Amino acid sequence: MINYSVYMMGNPIKPEEAPKAYAKNQVNEIWTLEKFARHIADHNGVYSRGTVKGVISDMCECIVEQLLNGNKIQLGELGTFGISIGCTGAESIEKFTAKNIAEVNILFTPGNDFSNLVSRATFNQVASRAAQVATLKAEKAGETTVDLAAAKAGSSSSNDNASSGSDSTEGDDSNTSTDEGNYPV
Repeated sequence: MINYSVYMMGNPIKPEEAPKAYAKNQVNEIWTLEKFARHIADHNGVYSRGTVKGVISDMCECIVEQLLNGNKIQLGELGTFGISIGCTGAESIEKFTAKNIAEVNILFTPGNDFSNLVSRATFNQVASRAAQVATLKAEKAGETTVDLAAAKAGSSSSNDNASSGSDSTEGDDSNTSTDEGNYPV
């Protein structure tokens, strides 16, 4: 069960409108990773190393269960799961009922290990995919020069209908694909 309180709030976009009643969920308790792990074990969850997928699946089910019980789940360095409720306003607190609540949204706040990873990242500039493909093609053909302008022009025209995010090996030297049309310039 999710506990909520009702508050009168004005619309910041339309301050001339009368305030309306809105709900805000209440957190019953904050569960630590240790408490949540015990909860999973209490659901007959005795898992071997080979059933990690089952543990994760059960964990997700238990997260939903506890969020619907009004709890917040802290998973250590991973982060915290909680909920927020979306609702339509009522003219007064007295007229607000649970029927005004239209949605329950899951919130995830990343833990320290998942917050803005830019400080832990390193960056290495590499040639464009079109240049890499053109160079590989030239090497295979025994050529000693590459026309980068032509390679980039050919790649961009054949890439117009391709998904630019489909190649997950950006900067991976082990990629030897000869599919010349799928690499962004």
